[in-house]
Amino acid sequence: MPKRSAGLLVYRRIAGEPEVLLVHPGGPFWAKKDDGSWSLPKGEYEPDEDPLEVAFREFREELGVDPPEARAPTFLGEVRQPGGKLVSAWALPGDLDVSVVRSNTFTMEWPPRSGRMGEFPEVDRAGWFDLETARMKLLRGQLGFIDRFSELLDGGSSK
Repeated sequence: MPKRSAGLLVYRRIAGEPEVLLVHPGGPFWAKKDDGSWSLPKGEYEPDEDPLEVAFREFREELGVDPPEARAPTFLGEVRQPGGKLVSAWALPGDLDVSVVRSNTFTMEWPPRSGRMGEFPEVDRAGWFDLETARMKLLRGQLGFIDRFSELLDGGSSK
């Protein structure tokens, strides 16, 4: 059974144009990577957990702030990432000052085989991106969410 994750695609409009909130993974492996390395705030869940509740929990853990009030999140479906993980996401309108982002941390050996353990933020920064830029920044396996979100906007159901 593949691992599963759930996340939120929070969006806002600036001068009428949509922007989406993405997060950049923390830790030394991702430190110098930018395009193609950002993600929706998301996290893994167990089969007995509610994916939408997990998406809200993971947002809090990765950003250190509560997600926007859950008026009516729109399910964007599920995508399979290249590694096999299935990711579910919901679009949710809201706004957030990304300068206040404070992620939880994880511990790992770094450098590899050094015996030294380091503590790193799960997310080292967050940012708002227009849809074209988001397509460049986002991990390839999550691009389907931007496409689905664009379709919602074109259909007028997410105003």
